[in-house]
Amino acid sequence: MMFDPAFRIADEVSVPLAGVRAVASLIGEGGSVPFIARYRKEQTGGLDEVQIRTIEEKLGYYTELNERREAILTEIEKQGKLTADLRKQIENCWVKSTLEDIYLPYKPKRRTRGMIARERGLEPLALRILEQPAVGDVASEAATFVDVAKEVPDVKSALAGARDIVAEVVAERADVRALVRDTFQREGVVSVEAVPEKATAPTKFEMYYGYSEPVAKIPSHRYLAIRRGEADGVLRASIDVDRDAIGLKLCGVAGVRAKSPFASEMELAVKDSIARLLCPSIENDLRVTMKLAADRDAVGVFAENLRKLLLGAPLGRRVVLGIDPGQRTGCKCVVVDDTGKLLTHTLINLVQGESAVEHARQTVKRLIEAYSPFAIAVGNGTHGRETADFCRDLIKASPQTSGIVVVLVSESGASVYSASDVAREEFPDLDLTVRGAISIARRLQDPLAELVKIDPKAIGVGQYQHDVFQPLLKRKLDEVIESCVNGVGVELNTASAPLLTHVAGLGASIAKKIIKFREENGAFRSRAALLKVPGFGPKAFEQCAGFVRVRGGDHPLDASAVHPERYALVEQIVKDAALSIGSLVGNADAVQKIAWDKYVSGDVGWPTLEDIRRELLKPGRDPRDAFEPPQFRDDVRQMSDLRVGMSLEGVVTNVTAFGAFVDVGVHQDGLVHVSHLADRFVKDPHEVAKVGEKIKVRVLEVDLARKRIALTAKSGELPKAGPVPSGGDGGRAKKGAPPSKSAPPAKQSVGFANNPFANLLKR
Repeated sequence: MMFDPAFRIADEVSVPLAGVRAVASLIGEGGSVPFIARYRKEQTGGLDEVQIRTIEEKLGYYTELNERREAILTEIEKQGKLTADLRKQIENCWVKSTLEDIYLPYKPKRRTRGMIARERGLEPLALRILEQPAVGDVASEAATFVDVAKEVPDVKSALAGARDIVAEVVAERADVRALVRDTFQREGVVSVEAVPEKATAPTKFEMYYGYSEPVAKIPSHRYLAIRRGEADGVLRASIDVDRDAIGLKLCGVAGVRAKSPFASEMELAVKDSIARLLCPSIENDLRVTMKLAADRDAVGVFAENLRKLLLGAPLGRRVVLGIDPGQRTGCKCVVVDDTGKLLTHTLINLVQGESAVEHARQTVKRLIEAYSPFAIAVGNGTHGRETADFCRDLIKASPQTSGIVVVLVSESGASVYSASDVAREEFPDLDLTVRGAISIARRLQDPLAELVKIDPKAIGVGQYQHDVFQPLLKRKLDEVIESCVNGVGVELNTASAPLLTHVAGLGASIAKKIIKFREENGAFRSRAALLKVPGFGPKAFEQCAGFVRVRGGDHPLDASAVHPERYALVEQIVKDAALSIGSLVGNADAVQKIAWDKYVSGDVGWPTLEDIRRELLKPGRDPRDAFEPPQFRDDVRQMSDLRVGMSLEGVVTNVTAFGAFVDVGVHQDGLVHVSHLADRFVKDPHEVAKVGEKIKVRVLEVDLARKRIALTAKSGELPKAGPVPSGGDGGRAKKGAPPSKSAPPAKQSVGFANNPFANLLKR
């Protein structure tokens, strides 16, 4: 059989067959997804990154399935059991679980009860039960198999052994397994109980004691929460189905004949098969399937949040004073130049008395006078708001410092960066805390360039990231980083090795070689100079060249997203227009006058020409939004300043399946439940909330003791706040009353009771 999944993929992804074949061919030639999406639009029919990655993923799935299929065919052939019909059935199977069901009867196993019964010579009796003959005497036929030497002492034992064989035959039939699997998926109910010794103790899983919800309806985040409760030894979960109903269906499928003397034996065997073999096996399979589906959903949430964070508006190439707030150890201050290079660092203290505060004022003033920073970036951790207020007060009191912007910057993951190999390589002689302040300053300049140095899981925008399948999480997050880096483009002469690592066609090894070459030979004057880097070949150049920028270099197009393979085309266009490349780039009038249609030919179509036209209009344009700092209220600095009904501007810090967390400037993020994100119904919080964006909210509830804030983005009157339930959740959101079959947690009323899952995040 010739392996060709292109037709299936085209149908599943709803794209033209030619596009699937083109993507498969380009990937096979070593093409990266960003390169294919950007520079091979004519071949793919203009497929975007999402479509290309989906095709790539499905190609991987079907390639693995085909390899497994070949291995199964080989194994069954070795057994001498491969018939023409069985081969056809296997070759026409395109679902992994179904393929394994077909293979199950031929799969080598440990000794089972059925095997033992066969060894005792009971297979002929089992065949009689399976045949369901119209006549016969069960007892007398079974008596002929009684043999003490074979451990079959009586008729009862003979029939029991024969039923063991029948039970396995029934459980290994692909059509039977498909029927039971479908029943579990459509009619199964996830039932959860507390482990007896935990039932009376307060835990964050109390809302799941005695909880149940249909398999077909349970959302991914709820299922992951239940799985976590099981892993922590607090919950026990199972998937319940009506086994009697399954038994009736299987008796029909298995061909039980009511008038056969062997009917009762067959019914007993089917019942045993359901209880002992089928239901446990299918339940385990379904739990794995549900976990994988939940993992994909959770990873999707994380990936979307990470994308928004990485593509946050950059301040740009400006000098920044960065401050990592601290109380006991003081505030670490650094100044970085417009390329992120460290200029100086020092320490101030704001909690050691007025003399220390005055010393801090003078120190910060000197730094401002010496380096003229455009902005002050303050980490938003402990004492961050107070430190930012100190800086704002200093700026207001000093006319010479007016105009400097003070911005609270998320410091999630900064400590991870500080202790990383990347940070040690960059700043081997600096203390960890100073490295953290540098990271904070650089995050303001360019979030993407700095955050790629940190393990995404440490950034804090995920949901159950430690519970999901880690290879899946890593692959997806790597894809997001690759997409963001190449979508924005990278300045070749200032990019760090971690940033270059994610450029299409490169990788950690080549990135380090580029940095070393740059350090030894000075700045790159052109993209073409990359070919002088040891170990850097033509294929790597083809893939990466369009995504790196050389500003102020020898060729004007090196600062744009025009690929070097199209330089000759642009030169011809320039020649026809009687201009120079330098005079055409950025010249809107000249670009608009070009008769672009005359350059359509061969592998150059309208998609490529349109990309070139846009680049000539705005070469190397950064696709990210312009930087605009959030405006927190001056009269709200800590939770005790909050009042129900108060209107605030905040910044979305995380989006989950049940709502969005918002920083309103009081050290504790508030939760806007999905039911309060908009005046209309919102199914997916990502529809209306994105990490890093500003949002206007009002306060619903404040619980100072538990450090919890409930917010609403809705207009109109505030709902009446009910009593706040007891229990802790680490300051994210409150759990409400235990959910019931009729009222799952996500559908409860307003306030903290909405959010029984928030306390399970970021463990």
